[in-house]
Parts: sequence; structure tokens; C-alpha cells
Amino acid sequence: MKTWFKTLTAGCAIAALTPAAVFSVHAAEPATAAATPTTDADPALWVVKDDDTTIYLFGTVHVLKPGLGWFDEAVKTAFDKSDELMLEMVMPEDQAAMAKEMMPLAMDQSGKTLSSRLDAEQLKAYQAALASLGIAPAQFDLFEPWFAAMTLSVLPVTKLGYDPEQGVEKLLTSSAKKAGKPIAGFETLNQQLGYFDTLPESQQISFLNSVVSDLDKLGPQLDKMVVQWAKGDPEGLAVTMNESLAKTPELAKVLLWDRNARWADQLKARMDQPGTVFVAVGAGHLAGEKSVQDYLKANGLIAKRVKY
Repeated sequence: MKTWFKTLTAGCAIAALTPAAVFSVHAAEPATAAATPTTDADPALWVVKDDDTTIYLFGTVHVLKPGLGWFDEAVKTAFDKSDELMLEMVMPEDQAAMAKEMMPLAMDQSGKTLSSRLDAEQLKAYQAALASLGIAPAQFDLFEPWFAAMTLSVLPVTKLGYDPEQGVEKLLTSSAKKAGKPIAGFETLNQQLGYFDTLPESQQISFLNSVVSDLDKLGPQLDKMVVQWAKGDPEGLAVTMNESLAKTPELAKVLLWDRNARWADQLKARMDQPGTVFVAVGAGHLAGEKSVQDYLKANGLIAKRVKY
């Protein structure tokens, strides 16, 4: 069920926070970013407007490799025109504060170890996955399965050169601060953590098992998604994202569709205020059926693709 990984990477900004950063797990150092982008990228951009309000919709990937030039042309022009930046959530800068908020949710409060939740076959695969990443077997035993799964989702791709610090939100946030643009979020860190923390134990175990079984496929899967994103191919990205969503509708509902509907309602309300807003959310939210654009259309708002 690679859907878990796809949804996390292109649908939840929390992926860019790297749980490993607040836990004693260390990934390989990412490659140093090139001084000048070496590969041009033209991700999809949409606009919704009325007489006095303009809202740009930009899909992000939360972790990227250095050397991809996406913040130029139409995207940069739209950003520069905007009065404010709207993200899934405002990215926390204080690692200690982030850990303080994350750890109570990530820690298992029942006293039940993670290892004891897995059957013999699952445990063997899980321990082998940890060993392949140089992680001690008991490293996550006091944590809930979703936290172990999320961390294990990020570590392999960082070893392949993907860097949360190169993620789209990071650059947009720093650029907005330099330009003095206000930054707001649809959600809080606690809300995004809650989507995982409130998943039933069976789904958390499924999340963990899917990450473990597909550990060697996560890099190629992310490579494919980034290529589609960089080409401005939301249709292709939707196919990639949705390959297995039919098998996990409960995941799609919690992490994508319900959130898309809420965000569309917020954007509908925002249209009542004049100004220009640059909205940047995971690319998965702007692709396929029940996308943010679909819910906006249901609210009488048409998102048009911006041409490069």
C-alpha cells in the first residue's frame, strides 16, 4: 500500500518536519545544494479570482533534491504579486518546541510496546528494516506505530539525497519572511499530528507494515512523483497518487478529501476580502477527483490553470 507514502509526501506538510529531527535517529547528510538550479521545473499553478480578490493555488512536494529550479517564471511572478502566503500549516522553526508538541502524541500512553503489536512475521520484517537503516531494534518501542512509520518513510529518501530543507514550503516561507508577507496556515501542527494519532491501531499498523514492505521502493516512487510535479502534470500525479486509494478510502477521506473540502470552504470565505493570496499545499490536494479545485467548483468558484 504505497498510497500511505504517496499521501504523506504530497499531502501532508508534516513530512517536511522529519520526525528524525526531534528523535535520536540520524539520516545521511543531504547533498549540498548547487549554487544555481541545474534542472528547470514548471509545476502546475492555478488562479481563482473575482473583481478584487485573487487566489493562486500551487501544489508542493514536501521534500526535494537540490538543484531543481521551480521558483521562477509564473510561480515567482504570482508569489511576488501576492500580499500573503497561505500554507497547510505554518512551519515551526523551534525544534525543541516542535518536539514538545509532537512527543506526547507520538509516545504510546498505554505502556504497550510497538514490537508487541506486531505478529512474528511483521516483527521480523520490521526489525530487518530498522537494521538496514542502522537503527537499534528497540528505538521506537515506546512510540505509536504511526510515528515509527512516518520516520521510516523519511529516512530512506534522505539517504538518496532528498532534503526536507529543500522542500517547497521551506523556500516559500523564507521568501515570504524576507518580503514581509504575512504567513498563515489552514491547520496547526497539532491538527496534522492528530490525523495520524487518531487513526485506529489497525490502520497505524497497516501504515507501518506498508512502509516496511516498500522501503526499497520509496525512492523510485518519490522520483516518479517529483518528475510529474516538475512537468506540471497533475493528471499523471493523480494517477500515481490514486493507484491504491480505492483500497484505502478511509485514508483518502481523512488525509485528503475532508481536508480539501474544509480548505475550499475557507478559500470561499477568503474571496469576500480584497487582496491577493498565494496558497501552497501538497500537490496531492490539487490533483484528481475531490481535489480542492473540485470543492471550489461546488462552491461556485472556477480555478483556471495559469500558463507559463
